[in-house]
Amino acid sequence: MRKGILGLGAVSVAAALTLAACGGDDGGSKGSASSGSGAKGKIGVILPDTKSSARYESFDRPFLKQSFDAAGVQSDIQNAEGSTQRFQTIADQMLTNGVTVLIVDGLDSNSAAAVQRKAQAQGVKTIDYDRLTLGGVSDYYVSFDNTKVGEELGKGLDKCLGGKPSNIAYLNGAPTDNNATLFAKGAHSVLDAKTAYKKVAEQAVPDWDNQQAATIFEQMWTAKGGKIDGVLAANDGVGNAAISILKKNDQAGKVPVTGQDATVQGLQNILDGTQCMTVYKPIKQETDAAAKLAIALLKGQKGETNGTADDTTGKRQVPSVLLTPIGVTKENMKVVVDDGFVKKDELCKGAYAAKCQAAGIQ
Repeated sequence: MRKGILGLGAVSVAAALTLAACGGDDGGSKGSASSGSGAKGKIGVILPDTKSSARYESFDRPFLKQSFDAAGVQSDIQNAEGSTQRFQTIADQMLTNGVTVLIVDGLDSNSAAAVQRKAQAQGVKTIDYDRLTLGGVSDYYVSFDNTKVGEELGKGLDKCLGGKPSNIAYLNGAPTDNNATLFAKGAHSVLDAKTAYKKVAEQAVPDWDNQQAATIFEQMWTAKGGKIDGVLAANDGVGNAAISILKKNDQAGKVPVTGQDATVQGLQNILDGTQCMTVYKPIKQETDAAAKLAIALLKGQKGETNGTADDTTGKRQVPSVLLTPIGVTKENMKVVVDDGFVKKDELCKGAYAAKCQAAGIQ
């Protein structure tokens, strides 16, 4: 497989988590917390929403539960559904119900940091998952290298523009999301170095809201009189919003648009030629790494990391597992299907069957 996929071996818990699954639902898996695993306690996981990406319920939740069940570890996995109040309520319930390790993917740093400090006061270890909580007190951070994600976006757009003089519009992610800041930083590091490219517009999309993204991009397009040659969109949803405006102006497929998350919609847009590329983040690598760290904490052990993340607000370096993202175009789209991240039947249905075949997806 690709280099990024081979990286799974470095963080996979497959070898470590060899005990039989023990059933139970996400409200609290019923597996024994100590039956042979040496891990005593319960792990709580708070996922952020279902709006910014379908990944959390489709992949993160089941992969995490699978790992915990296989280790015979009790777990409680819930989703805040985009509400910081619900995030706080879930955290309070989990702490009251005796979780000993808490994995959080915060909606914003302020609310997530408050949860982490409350957990710390009760002797509960915390792990930042996917997003770093600025000013928090997490023991570890697990994510893809988000600056590299941005670099992949920049390199992808550069390849699609072909180095010719171009006006670029940036549609960044939520201003409250530290990952979005890193995506933009990485993209600019690639594109700003190219003298042929000019930034003509840039704006963050509140809450990663796709409807707002469409409105923002339409305003950009109007303000620039349609003189936008490329769109650096931070994820597939935002990219699709830009594509919808380009379609209205008969420019879809003529103006390259980036994306991230390797969603079915994003991949189909690539097959259609309306999206330039996406960034694939093999989520099982991320869930495996988080599960491995959480279980180590349950055992009172030190977790294995491969780097640190800079918490600029808290002025600290957070021990981290940072994974490698993969830029995806038609040429290597097959890897996403081969990994099982996207089902062929879903991606290649109807008019996309022939396009999949042309892209080597059999």
